[in-house]
Amino acid sequence: MDKRPTIFAISNQKGGVGKTTTTVNLATALAALQKKVLIIDLDPQGNATVSFGLQRMIAGKSSYTVLMGKYLLKDSFVPTQIPYLYVLPASQELLGVDLELSGAERSQFFLKSAIETLTDFDYIFIDCPPAVGMLTMNALVAATDIIIPIQCEYLALEGVADLLKTIEKVRKNFNPFLKIKGIVLTMFDGRSNLSKSVVQDVRSYFGSLAFETIIPRNVRIPEAPSHGKPVMLYDFKSVGAQSYLQLAKEVLDREKENING
Repeated sequence: MDKRPTIFAISNQKGGVGKTTTTVNLATALAALQKKVLIIDLDPQGNATVSFGLQRMIAGKSSYTVLMGKYLLKDSFVPTQIPYLYVLPASQELLGVDLELSGAERSQFFLKSAIETLTDFDYIFIDCPPAVGMLTMNALVAATDIIIPIQCEYLALEGVADLLKTIEKVRKNFNPFLKIKGIVLTMFDGRSNLSKSVVQDVRSYFGSLAFETIIPRNVRIPEAPSHGKPVMLYDFKSVGAQSYLQLAKEVLDREKENING
């Protein structure tokens, strides 16, 4: 019997929270632990694609053409320089998806249908755009779990309440099994009282849903994409890379708890 992959939607309606950074580096860390991983770049900006030194697709096989049923997913993703890790590149055509899918029957299920035939991955990550349109809706309907990055800065929880309402709507109407796998605190500055306050607020609000691992501010993390590499490949010994490796281990521990629980 084929094992179904765990499908993570990485989402937050607020931009600049470390969403793509978390997608790229958590996926890379799991691949480093010899898990077979696919990243689906569903953000028209294509930052996850560029982070691996790949180009956004202007024409040809991409997350857009897969979503629209023009190509099969199994024929469309490409390998990265990291063993076990593959990417389905973004396309500028994603910008028109809301208009193209408006009025289409079961338009929220297009990505789910595309993914369903894929059984040879352990994990699939969907990098969502920072807005709730048809792209994010497709990601949440296709996902088994959602990971929410929250930056340790002012107005950190802004937009999260709206995202939680969206998750409940998706559960009620389309995907009753969607779970929040965890909250990732990002861009933590240990010298800042504000950062410490945000950590306290998030842990107080979300309890055990907040991962123990906190991703610090580390210059290597934002430097890495400009070199077309995840931080783990750019500087494995950096505190940023090691934090994402620790987060990956924590994700795996939570997976085991679900299986055994």
